[in-house]
Amino acid sequence: MARNRPMTLTEKILYAHAIRPPRNGLQAGDIVRIKVDWTIASELAWNGMNKTYDMLGRPEIHDRDRFYLAVDHTVDPVTLIEDPRAQKLTRLSRDFAKEANITHFYDANETILHTRFYRGLVQPGEVVLGADSHTSSHGGLGAFAIGLGGADIAVAMVLGESWIEVPEAIAVEYTGEIPFGLTGKEIILKTLGDLGRNTVAMERSVEYRGDAVRHFTPDMRFTIANMTAEFGGLNGIFEADGRVAAWLAERPSHNDGARYFKADDDANYVARYRIDLADLAPQVAKPFSPDNVHPVTDVLGMALDGAFIGACTTTEEELVLSGLVLERMLAAGRVPTVTTEKRLVVPGDLDITRRLEESGLLAVYAKAGFRIGPPGCSMCLGIASEKAGDGEVWLTSQNRNYQNRMGAGSLAWLAAGATVAASALDMKVADPRAWIAEVDQDRYRRILGHEPEAAVPEVANVEPAPIEPPAASTGGGASGGGESGGVIESRVQLFGDHIDTDAIIPGEFCHLVDLERLGERCFHYTAPGFKARVQAGAAVVVAGEGWGSGSSREQAVWALKGAGVQVVIARSYAFIHKRNLVNEAVPHLVVRDDDFHRLAEDGAAIRVDTASGEISLGGRTFRAETPTPMIRKLQEAGGIVPAIHTHGNDVFEKLTA
Repeated sequence: MARNRPMTLTEKILYAHAIRPPRNGLQAGDIVRIKVDWTIASELAWNGMNKTYDMLGRPEIHDRDRFYLAVDHTVDPVTLIEDPRAQKLTRLSRDFAKEANITHFYDANETILHTRFYRGLVQPGEVVLGADSHTSSHGGLGAFAIGLGGADIAVAMVLGESWIEVPEAIAVEYTGEIPFGLTGKEIILKTLGDLGRNTVAMERSVEYRGDAVRHFTPDMRFTIANMTAEFGGLNGIFEADGRVAAWLAERPSHNDGARYFKADDDANYVARYRIDLADLAPQVAKPFSPDNVHPVTDVLGMALDGAFIGACTTTEEELVLSGLVLERMLAAGRVPTVTTEKRLVVPGDLDITRRLEESGLLAVYAKAGFRIGPPGCSMCLGIASEKAGDGEVWLTSQNRNYQNRMGAGSLAWLAAGATVAASALDMKVADPRAWIAEVDQDRYRRILGHEPEAAVPEVANVEPAPIEPPAASTGGGASGGGESGGVIESRVQLFGDHIDTDAIIPGEFCHLVDLERLGERCFHYTAPGFKARVQAGAAVVVAGEGWGSGSSREQAVWALKGAGVQVVIARSYAFIHKRNLVNEAVPHLVVRDDDFHRLAEDGAAIRVDTASGEISLGGRTFRAETPTPMIRKLQEAGGIVPAIHTHGNDVFEKLTA
């Protein structure tokens, strides 16, 4: 098939997975049906996915070797014994793994969802859909990897395919070399601080490029791609190179299917942003936003209540470096000056734990006053037994510092693991660089199994060709479905910018699937009484930029439905949350007009025609942006599950026709 349109890296991967794409290549805005290589989920996501799977009739899944399920979000030894919610979520996952006989099931406290998958399974050029927003992590190895809601992932798990609106792309180009001991965490925090959360990356592909990238290890790339979710990007991705090829060569399997795509020199990027890393210093992000970034020197000496090193974004390299920093501090006669149980390290996988133990670094952590937890999301989500208390200040190597993220009333300050380690003995923020300078770099490499200055192999770049469509199935019937919209007369409940899904429905309630119970917990901490105000006649939500950013949890949409929200109007939406709104056929409109948002005061009377997009407010008439044909079709069908009941296995063939 001829192709003459220049394409970004993301566009090339999607083109290689597209069924009946445009002949001359893809561009931003194209809506295409795509084959999916992997679907992945956690037990917390499976809870909602199981509901969708029931509604689909529990059919045979597309490929039992290509669905990956890890029990990690809600579990630790305490919750598995004492918490009925964690027990239920774990049981549901175990039962499904047995029912479907899936190959890749990892039980409680074996690994963190993204850690094992990145280290052992994903390959360059693949398409990965995950029921977790940090699925973006796997772009570190050159895969197109995005988080979606559970309904999207359940459907892709069954059909082996999905649909995508090709995103616009930006290029973030890194220059300058960084010294030993500064990690991907500093790089992505610097990027967030310079460019802002939910701004230039919003709903876009972020392609990380530049001369400095060739020195980034796969672990560094993982962290940067992981926190593309905090950046607001749909996906973050690096071009796989010789460093990635060397990484794959160490695997016993899943190392022979890589496709090394490369963006065309004249690919269409909306913008290019240059980040100079030459003078990079350790960074911290203050609550409650990961782009509230400052050099660590701005907050030296700040008292801490707790120190946490862990979560999916904290790689093996970061854990080893943090342990070596502690080792140097202890060797210099430093001892923990504060007696507390609130130092915690949680390696991301049992293999990493074993390597830390064999190297003696687990003993170092223990001597420095750290408790060692089993693999899991732990304090990053604050819904298992490990939580920060109300008003407690924690320095943490996780990726999110939203309100209540580590527990109700908690205050999370983000940093790299080495900064947390250097701060942990005195429980005061400290600069790790003096201790990093004393670390034996050869010992660091030996622990990680890195060959010193090993030759980086060359890779052969390939060009994509779209796949041939399969024979059409006979499933499905005539088009039709739910209502396409109606007229709503209500009052406004007003919200600001960047309202995240943690605010809409806190993680501790994500074990629920009943709409009414979720509705009762909607905005539980950040806007208490939300459901009562909806029922009293304020059923139209108006918000600013980035509504629904953060987690992929579809419970955020179910909570809005359960509370009785009739329509959401915002300047922009986070990609995953918008897909969840579409899948549940919840009316949502995009209005960017400044006059509209000036008039949309809390409690203002409003009239919304969701079918036409016409809005009456304050004596003025406004019109929302027209949704894409695909979104209109899914809304008219009543959502993704009714669309499948109508069209059968050909649903994406019919809807993208």
